[in-house]
Amino acid sequence: MNLEILTPERKVFSDDVYGVQLPGITGLFEVLEKHAPLVSALKAGRIKILKDKNNHLTHFDIQSGFVEVLNNKVTVLVEGAISLEK
Repeated sequence: MNLEILTPERKVFSDDVYGVQLPGITGLFEVLEKHAPLVSALKAGRIKILKDKNNHLTHFDIQSGFVEVLNNKVTVLVEGAISLEK
């Protein structure tokens, strides 16, 4: 599935991924390939991106925003995002 993380200033991340864990306002939830359509509010927290089945991870700290899941594409719209990769 395709994941995009967008802020008002720029596209922070765009790639095909295996799964993503997101900080919903009522708790963490995970989206995997072929997930049902979904729109959810996000609180400030950490996004954990599973790049493949071999547990290659990427992390972002985000500010609040929203996520849309539709047709195997996950679009994360947030006020700000910082990559935690070195």
